[in-house]
Amino acid sequence: MALAAWLRARDDDALTALLRARPVREAGIRDVFDLAEALLEEGSVQAALEHLDRPTLAVLAAAGVLEEQGTGGDATAIAARLGLAPEAIREPVAQLSGLALLDDTTGRPAPWGPVFARLRAWPAAGLPSVEDLLDGPPPAALEPVGASDLAAADRGAADRAFEAVTAVGELVRTLEREPARQLQRGGIALPDWRRLSAAAGVGDEELRALLDIAESARLIELSAGSWRVTAEGVEWRGLSRVERWTALAEGWLAQVPEELRAHLRSRARARWGDGLVDYLEWLYPAGGAWMRERASTASRSAELLGIVGASIPSTPGSALLATGPEAAAAAVGALFPPDVRQVYIQHDLSMIAPGPLAADVDARLRELADVESVGLASSYRVTAASVTRALTAGATIEQLRAFLAETSLTGIPQPLEYLLTETAGRFGSLRVGALDAPISGPDAGAHAYVRGDDPALVGQLVIDQALSSIALRRTDAHRAVSRFDAEAVYWSLVDARYPAVFEDATGTIRPVRRAAPAPITASIPVDTAAALVARLRQAAAEAPAESGAAWNARQLELAIKSRVAVTVTVRLPDGSEVPYLLEPAALAGGRLRARDRRADIERTLPLSHIVDVSPA
Repeated sequence: MALAAWLRARDDDALTALLRARPVREAGIRDVFDLAEALLEEGSVQAALEHLDRPTLAVLAAAGVLEEQGTGGDATAIAARLGLAPEAIREPVAQLSGLALLDDTTGRPAPWGPVFARLRAWPAAGLPSVEDLLDGPPPAALEPVGASDLAAADRGAADRAFEAVTAVGELVRTLEREPARQLQRGGIALPDWRRLSAAAGVGDEELRALLDIAESARLIELSAGSWRVTAEGVEWRGLSRVERWTALAEGWLAQVPEELRAHLRSRARARWGDGLVDYLEWLYPAGGAWMRERASTASRSAELLGIVGASIPSTPGSALLATGPEAAAAAVGALFPPDVRQVYIQHDLSMIAPGPLAADVDARLRELADVESVGLASSYRVTAASVTRALTAGATIEQLRAFLAETSLTGIPQPLEYLLTETAGRFGSLRVGALDAPISGPDAGAHAYVRGDDPALVGQLVIDQALSSIALRRTDAHRAVSRFDAEAVYWSLVDARYPAVFEDATGTIRPVRRAAPAPITASIPVDTAAALVARLRQAAAEAPAESGAAWNARQLELAIKSRVAVTVTVRLPDGSEVPYLLEPAALAGGRLRARDRRADIERTLPLSHIVDVSPA
């Protein structure tokens, strides 16, 4: 009853914040009495207590003990019981009040009865007692890291940090080429998941962690039903390797839950492992699975990024936690191998980098070659299709030769020179364009054409079984048409390894990007907390008597259900008001029947004469 009155006095913002922090099942909640009952249910109270740290729980326990002893005190008394200054408990009291665990409206903070009863019942569930919360000893001191252990951690951290930057880079490039579709039931569509896994060269668990890291660094986002690269992600690809790692590490730290961040900072130069878990279990005694899961998720991503290694913070990790991103960048830069700007070009048209390639060189190589492997020694392969792709993007064959001559440590081998010359000669020999589906003539019903200089090559397209899906039909010696979209025809030819280019209506060759899957309209999540508050306010507005007889009747119904005594204030005919200590028995026909505990008689009172009901 008292909590219902407390809830009724909250404004919309405070109630919405409460319901976001302590969600309740909406079914059956018609008014603040139902809400109060839901918030005081044992499961709801326990769920709220599980997310409180020990100092906050100690404030709740101290307030409850003082109230239990009948000496309920103000903030000064609670702080004195804990050996703290009064201002030290101001924030915990506000937090507990905001969660509807403690009533601080009277100036003598005290937990609601069922809340303290749940706290008292903790030992039966293997949780600390109230006395343990007040006076229990802290865990063991932090275990420092030795120089030899730190050196070993740094060696492993450097490798993992390099691999993480490389893998996330491949994910960003893959999503930039083609977004990954998000299923309505959650998770990425299986074909896209496999595509991302193959690009990054990792398994399912590591892929999940890398996607989380990329999202935390704002490189990718879920938009219109698909995972897409952000503007920051495009810019990130062009940064140096050290800058890319720093962005990922900074994003990781920003996404570490607030409950953990300060404690990880305190362990910037101490072991994590079992010591960290033990400390968190002491700090959040009822935290259970959720705290272990959060700690495990943060640690797993930290391991991938080289922030920690074998539960030991690396030098860059310690710098990130203790000082900040700039110090971490300097530390990781000392561990990364230097970038190289040249490659070995083999006679089999492969290119091998003798070390990590600079970002701009890697980007140029990807324009004219296909990536075969990435890492400390990335490898690429030049093909007719890759050279055609570069020419279609606007490069000239002379520019490609100049770049290869500048980049190669072994010159341009004869097979590569031959491939460049042959591809340049064939470039543009097959051109795909769009048609407006004329209704008559040889092109009737066609949406795309393919024209070629070599009639034999055009004839080969028409009979090639690999192209049967686009149903090409020949209209003359140098031309074939299709009823399918021009871009679909173009990509079919490219996938079948024909030297096709795409031309616009003026005959100008232009690059074409693969069409992304049709976006799924993302449903806007409903703010259930705000919706429930709005419903409660609407119900109150539809019952204007809520502030009078209806409110009193609801309290009396609750008192009858709970079999508790209440103080009922009655206005007499002469206008005076008299309080009665009653045990309500029944409410019907606008009249209350109750036992007067002081006079030991039964009274029947008109509900219209009752002006106030409050807990006894």
